[in-house]
Amino acid sequence: MTARRSLLLGCGSYLPDRVLSNDELAERVDTSDEWIVQRTGIRQRHIAAEDELTSDLALAASRSALAAAGLGVDEVDLIVVATTTPDDTFPSTATRVQAGLGMRRGAAFDVQAVCAGFIYAVSVADSLIRTGQFECAIVIGAETFTRILDWQDRSTCVLFGDGAGAIVLRGDSSPDSSGYGVLSTHLHSDGREREILYVDGGPSRSGTSGHVRMNGREVYRHAVSKLGRVIDEALTANRLSVDDVDWLVPHQANRRIIDSMAARMKLPPEKVVCTIERHANTSAASVPLALAEAVMDGRVKPGHLVLFEAIGGGLVWGAGLVRIGVPRHAQGSHCA
Repeated sequence: MTARRSLLLGCGSYLPDRVLSNDELAERVDTSDEWIVQRTGIRQRHIAAEDELTSDLALAASRSALAAAGLGVDEVDLIVVATTTPDDTFPSTATRVQAGLGMRRGAAFDVQAVCAGFIYAVSVADSLIRTGQFECAIVIGAETFTRILDWQDRSTCVLFGDGAGAIVLRGDSSPDSSGYGVLSTHLHSDGREREILYVDGGPSRSGTSGHVRMNGREVYRHAVSKLGRVIDEALTANRLSVDDVDWLVPHQANRRIIDSMAARMKLPPEKVVCTIERHANTSAASVPLALAEAVMDGRVKPGHLVLFEAIGGGLVWGAGLVRIGVPRHAQGSHCA
């Protein structure tokens, strides 16, 4: 019997209308476009409107992904939202998306693994689909990350933006699904490194949401080594090599980190999806946003092997391999 797999049927995205350029940001804090671009690769970021919640962004991305997959909400029985900036302490942002979509069955919950959250959420949804507990999932990375920034701290406020990306996964156990969908995910964490990237607040600690604090030099050092190892782990687990990878879709944290990973893998720039210039770091939303853009503009095509990687506060990090598209019997649904 063929093992059950999670096929990727569709992906979608949403970015708020408001765009904040580096030049505008330089009017608020001691920085410049040249300084930001040189150190990060970022030129602009999207900012959620005052009345836009994380669930609003997630809902828009979900509808986009469902439309791309050609599915109705009645076929979905699981929603997993990766977010660090939920609407409320509780209930979960996922349940608000569930209500907004009109989904009246199954389950919905949040996953919190900061910038690695989307890979964690994919891993959870894939595991539940593989065991047969659920049939079809929307996996979302959504953030209003600018709400937890200290706009006087130029080391952090220049780095982040808001947005949401989503994918639709559906279980399949037919023989020709082998090699498609989520091949594997690989998750890690090390709580000893909390102090290099964290938020100085929370309901238990202070009763306020707090602001992002970061030791950028240490984050870079850990990112390069840990992401390199988890990429090797993912390839080895699937008996694949770098030559088999069609696209690297990395977490959009810093252009230097992205370039370092590409150089380590000996991947040419044209095989790396990079959106950081326009999106900045959207935390859990960055990987699905980048994937959706590359699919919609035609770079990522059915049959392509895509490698995801991300690292975030915790520290938490992970990687995943996904074969885009669906086997012949399931054609008609697609990632777009």
